Amino acid sequence: MSAGPASAPPEFDPARLDAFLRSALPGRAAGKLELERISGGQSNPTFFVSYPDAGTRLVLRKKPPGPLLPSAHAVEREYRILKALAGSAVPVPPVLLLHEADDVVGTPFYLMERLEGRVFHETALPGVAPADRRAMYFAMAETLAALHGFDWQAAGLADFGKPGNYYARQLARWGRQWRETKTQDIPAIDRAIDWLGANLDETPDTTIVHGDFRMGNLMFAPAEPKVVAVLDWELSTLGHPLSDVAFSCLPWHSTPDMYAGIVGLDREALGIPTQEEYIDRYCAAAGRARGPGRFHIAFSLFRFAVILDGIAARAKTGNAAAENAVAVGAMAESFARRAASVIERNDV
Repeated sequence: MSAGPASAPPEFDPARLDAFLRSALPGRAAGKLELERISGGQSNPTFFVSYPDAGTRLVLRKKPPGPLLPSAHAVEREYRILKALAGSAVPVPPVLLLHEADDVVGTPFYLMERLEGRVFHETALPGVAPADRRAMYFAMAETLAALHGFDWQAAGLADFGKPGNYYARQLARWGRQWRETKTQDIPAIDRAIDWLGANLDETPDTTIVHGDFRMGNLMFAPAEPKVVAVLDWELSTLGHPLSDVAFSCLPWHSTPDMYAGIVGLDREALGIPTQEEYIDRYCAAAGRARGPGRFHIAFSLFRFAVILDGIAARAKTGNAAAENAVAVGAMAESFARRAASVIERNDV
């Protein structure tokens, strides 16, 4: 059977994928293959893979084509953490298989079940009742606490990263990426690197960290404020839990045109909790005395600025996963200035 039309032409031959799936998933890959690229991601290309005749609805995540940084786009790590978290208090999509060769879609890829639910790319959660908005923010906090409570050692993930020294290693990593791939001069990033290095959080707390924990990477139930899946685990590793918490606080430090933040909105009328209320809910669920402070928020803003500029760098080489990569990359300076604001005014 030939593959059905995709929303945008994939960078691989759908017929080759179809043949592979008929062998790897007997009974589930029957009838006509339908392939649809999922828009919105800036990293690993993602596709809906469906066989309507068989009732099969899957998601495929693959590496982007072309040259990549050595540790980037590690779909193998995504598959491993999703498999480890299956059945835990952290909701994740069930994974089916990992294919590490390039012979099917041109890069390694994995397949997971497609779940039903709502994903919001705007943190103002349009169309949601105020009471549900508040409940969804608190569900996000509690889901993050569940992740940080996951027993990574018992799950065989002791080699998933390096315990301790997390912020020193992260600052070195993102500082190096900035120096090697920057597309523009942003003095605020350079100043942030210096300040963060002089004010490191050196506490040894170690948990699984998601690395990109935000509203847009959560799937909520179709009709209730419940998280049914945490998505996009590409940056997950062993790390300091407050890095995830601080990163999830970025909506309180960005405007709607800065990656869909909430600064300037009537948050009380919308039902959105304050950052303090959100952090308090996380701390209560995680059993922590304190949440992120000035250093943690500033680091997250700096790191996101470097990530955004990296998207711009990939766009310049024609190797970005989303069509709006150039526009997103241009926001790097805005986030760098927010980091400077936190550093200079303790604007947390």
